[in-house]
Amino acid sequence: MLDETDRRLLRQLQNDPAATLAALAARAGVTPALAARRFERLRARGVLKGQHARIDWRALGHEVEVSLRFTIEKSDPRALDAFIAAAREVPEVVEIQTFLGRVDVRLSLVARDLRDYHRIYRERILTLPHIAEIEALMQVAVLKTDERLPF
Repeated sequence: MLDETDRRLLRQLQNDPAATLAALAARAGVTPALAARRFERLRARGVLKGQHARIDWRALGHEVEVSLRFTIEKSDPRALDAFIAAAREVPEVVEIQTFLGRVDVRLSLVARDLRDYHRIYRERILTLPHIAEIEALMQVAVLKTDERLPF
């Protein structure tokens, strides 16, 4: 799937996503032309899905991050789709994940403070359709986030 050249290029990109192609190529020990071809191939194969800005929500005044786990009512076959469509409309929801098992959906949301979270919860979350059960987990600290290649 990936050879050592691909891995070196990806590591360099992860270490410094803002670096120029020439700088990434030099650090990986390849020519800029080869690096360009490799990155294009990785994009075409879906390995690279673009470059993203990581936002520090606290720096923007959102001090509270909450993970909400939902079990969806199963009486309507369209319940999950309706729930997800409605959840997409909640501006404070920054991530939606679906699961197999007891928990069907997890939403991550941000709020300015606890008062703001309670408002969002009452006005937006509790009005989502087909909720059978909710569990809220308030984030205390992020101990590790790493998207680096494990090899």
